[in-house]
Amino acid sequence: MAYIKALSYYLPDKVSSTSDLYDLLGKEYVDKVAKQVGVGFRHISSKNQTSSDLAVCAAEKMFEEYKIEREIIDYVIFCTQTPDYLMPSTSCILQDRLKLSHNCGTTGIDLGCSGFVYGLAIAQSFVKAGLAKNVLFLTADTISKVLSETSESRLLFGDGAAACLISDEGFCKIGSEFVLGSDGSGYKDLILENSGMRNYYAEKDPDDPKNYMYMNGENIFNFTAKTVPPLVDSTLEKYGFTKEDVDLFVFHQANKFMLNTVRKVCGISKDKFYIDLENYGNTTSSTIPIALKDAMDKQIIKPGSKVMIAGFGIGLSWAGGILKF
Repeated sequence: MAYIKALSYYLPDKVSSTSDLYDLLGKEYVDKVAKQVGVGFRHISSKNQTSSDLAVCAAEKMFEEYKIEREIIDYVIFCTQTPDYLMPSTSCILQDRLKLSHNCGTTGIDLGCSGFVYGLAIAQSFVKAGLAKNVLFLTADTISKVLSETSESRLLFGDGAAACLISDEGFCKIGSEFVLGSDGSGYKDLILENSGMRNYYAEKDPDDPKNYMYMNGENIFNFTAKTVPPLVDSTLEKYGFTKEDVDLFVFHQANKFMLNTVRKVCGISKDKFYIDLENYGNTTSSTIPIALKDAMDKQIIKPGSKVMIAGFGIGLSWAGGILKF
């Protein structure tokens, strides 16, 4: 069996409020969109602050909060879509920066919105197979750096990181069954086109919108509305559960309007559905662990709680699982 033994998160010091975008996008428009997406504040990384910087802060916070000795870590998984470099893997850099053992293996996951659930599935399989005993799973992104100055996405996305220790003991049992899926035919619906090797040799105009993240909001919304209800049903079926057996549903915090739509389509009651966007925005792969930690701190999640987690988005990809606290 595999468990979450520790869970923490870190947010950059700089905070951007909705009103900060009035001059760029217009007050009336900003207020309208902010109300729809449910975000009032976002944490923004500084110019020279990278995803590994955020991940290190999250890990160090977790070590201190739970009195974890770093010597026990024997594997690192790092999930990000904004790595420090195309090569080498930022996971290797984190092993060094966190002063972990040279016998500690590392793996990078190139996923966003579904990445936390995918990472848990991978980490728990390592622990169950005996390949590692204490897996440090880190998520971090600096999405603000790939948004244009006038992008409405600045109203939604924030930067952040989370640290999770998966072990053979802990306070939260990770269910052994996961539902994982992908549909790469929709890859262009959420993309940073001028970011890898496909256009590496192309002559680039600094004002080219392909230098910034593009999101086809309508297609992503339709994908979510189509994919998440079957994802919920399939996950419940794997455990022989009904919706009534689950105490709390914690989904990727995409935006308030999308989450409420999915909740209604899935037939989940408001009191069992957690939304945690107001002060953080969409922090991609870190939204679920941030929401879990906040729900624990608020005692919404208590010992004995069964929690369904579900991630969905860029890829296109999706994943679901059950946690038992």
